[in-house]
Amino acid sequence: MLRTVKGVAQKARSARGRMPASSQRWTKLHLLTTLVRRDLEAQYKGSILGNLWPLLNQLSQLVIYTYVFSIVLKVKLQLAGFPENSDITFGVWLFAGLLPWSAFTSGLIKSGVSVVGQPNLVKKVVFPLGLLPLVPILTAFIESSLGLAALILIVAVSTQKLNATLFLLPLVWAPQLLLTAGLGYLTAGLTVFLRDIPQTLGVILNFWFYLTPIVYPASIIPEEWRAWIFWLNPMAAISEIYRDLILLGEVKHWGEWGVATLISAAIFCAGFAVYRRLRPAFADVL
Repeated sequence: MLRTVKGVAQKARSARGRMPASSQRWTKLHLLTTLVRRDLEAQYKGSILGNLWPLLNQLSQLVIYTYVFSIVLKVKLQLAGFPENSDITFGVWLFAGLLPWSAFTSGLIKSGVSVVGQPNLVKKVVFPLGLLPLVPILTAFIESSLGLAALILIVAVSTQKLNATLFLLPLVWAPQLLLTAGLGYLTAGLTVFLRDIPQTLGVILNFWFYLTPIVYPASIIPEEWRAWIFWLNPMAAISEIYRDLILLGEVKHWGEWGVATLISAAIFCAGFAVYRRLRPAFADVL
């Protein structure tokens, strides 16, 4: 993989001087696409199931959480078009909320160590370092698409229809990717200088998970806290909008989506600014 990256990076360097700015962007996009494809191929190279493992991991989470909350704790809910008080109903509702969270946490954790894990690229290759944190984020997002396809299939079989609101999914992907990339840039830059960042991030994500209505309905959150959870926690809004679009066929949280998009964009700008400010010192530290 490193040899391929070096070759593409060297070609980009030799062409940079005679290419307009727009062509340079296309070159970087091509390099990013190559890195993501290589990352997807390398993660499960040699395994029998290959890239089906992300789907199996997601489905195992679904089975565990459904068993604990729906069967053991007897948590039930009703969704229009689904069987009432059914474990399947709770399962698809839970899976719809877990999908964006899994892509978010997987991409964020891996992007946090993306710079310290590639010292050769930082030191020896003239390489656009701004791409490094994006590779694991996009890889995790693409892997989550397998679970999304499985969820849509389950919903279609259960309800005998596909909601037209599925075409609005790119609107919720935008804040999801902005939020993940912004925090990814921030943690990737800080980890070069503070190696406790990945462990600290794991603790923060554990708290964040249970502050987000993913494994429990938002209706059980006390009324005085519910608005704060939705307006200040972008992942709460993103998870609920996934459920709106895939399961209900309507959007009940447009306002929360707008605020989540603004917060995610602000976090992206701040995270990228910190990363760009720290980037010149990466080679000296590594």
